[in-house]
Amino acid sequence: MRFIGLDVHKDFCEVAVAEGGACWSGPRVRSTPEDLEVFGQSLSLDDQVVLEATGGALAIARILERHAGRVVMANPMAVRAIASAKAKTDRLDARTLARLLAAGFLPAVWMGDERTRLLRRLVSRHAQLVKQRTRAKNQVHAVLQRTVKGRPPASDLFGTRGRAWLGQQELPADERETVQAALRHVDFLDGELRLVDRTTAEQVLSWPEVRRIMTIPGMGAIAAAGVMAAIGDIARFPSPRHLVGYLGLDARVRKSGSAPARHGGISKQGSSEARHLLVEAAWAALRTPGPLRAFASGSGPGAAPTSPRWPWPASSPCCAGTCSPAKRTTRSPGHPSFGRRCDASSSPRARSAGSATATRCGSSPRQPSASWSANSESRPRRRTAGSSTTSRPRAKGVRVPPPGRASRRTTRPEQRGRDQPQTLLFSSRSPTPPPHREQEDAECPRRVDFHP
Repeated sequence: MRFIGLDVHKDFCEVAVAEGGACWSGPRVRSTPEDLEVFGQSLSLDDQVVLEATGGALAIARILERHAGRVVMANPMAVRAIASAKAKTDRLDARTLARLLAAGFLPAVWMGDERTRLLRRLVSRHAQLVKQRTRAKNQVHAVLQRTVKGRPPASDLFGTRGRAWLGQQELPADERETVQAALRHVDFLDGELRLVDRTTAEQVLSWPEVRRIMTIPGMGAIAAAGVMAAIGDIARFPSPRHLVGYLGLDARVRKSGSAPARHGGISKQGSSEARHLLVEAAWAALRTPGPLRAFASGSGPGAAPTSPRWPWPASSPCCAGTCSPAKRTTRSPGHPSFGRRCDASSSPRARSAGSATATRCGSSPRQPSASWSANSESRPRRRTAGSSTTSRPRAKGVRVPPPGRASRRTTRPEQRGRDQPQTLLFSSRSPTPPPHREQEDAECPRRVDFHP
């Protein structure tokens, strides 16, 4: 059995043969259909051919697979990582491919059937047209920015109302020509996109796999065709985790020795166009009523309990309007403080200051709940000099004054720059309160605690 490696170029292919533990270079073969057909006739059904997945490698593989027993397309990224060497030439690369194929260490690439290849070409054509149209539209926006025309009154600048407003703008002669050329280009690309969309719909709407994908909210015909073109035959994936890794949505992992594993972002391997379509479909699913929208908003089954969209009130009255939703932390249902309203008396700083800290008018300092005390007793506490085992449990990052010392502290000039408690002390030099607040201020203490 012979293992033949081809290093493909635009004009020729370098040939290397590995057999019986030996490897040698063969004559070059021109990269034309006629010469490749003659080269294929010299192969037998026991031969295996390998070539890197480059631009014209797929067409060459289709010519040779009619004559050889097996044709493999190697993953260029994996081959570069395995066969990295200081000396790199075309002949050495062909020999490396032949040796890796003979040893069974060659990572292969799935070539797909003719239907999948046709769909991939249509999806690629659609993506290129969209990029060209975006580039042409950006030229028009750049002209408006250079001439300081502001934002258009229409949401779609290239619609009927937007183009009417664009035609009324006074622009220099060269800028006007740029806008008109860009608009003609956009109109041409819109027509081409309609043709490609119609051809794609005719090809994929008869597929039961694509029609099933279209039942997902946010997945239209083009998005389903793009995902199906990237996946191909889904039966080749043994588990959903393999499919996630193939699309590049799995997390990066770095682990060595006894150190814990470090997880990073997604690997971004595979088709970037498929990931782009999935992201766009996810944004559309957030706007569609259903289980996916409920999961994203935190109200569906399986949603994270720490959703930032918990319906907190705009301002808690017990904090005199100083607490904002951005400063609150949503607790999970299992947390001891779940459902407790944020007020000055229930804050850790207020509990540490005791009765000297002022609360809302007419309210009394709230004592820690039984569940909070039970959880705090189970936590390990660090003992310091002068502390006792009966000291009050405190939250992390909260200052508790030692027993017997007053909690009142003043800010001296030499203490500026240090971490001071966020407490405002009102003195006789403070401004006089309004008349309608005299009765309320008389009932409230003169000390107010603002907690983050």
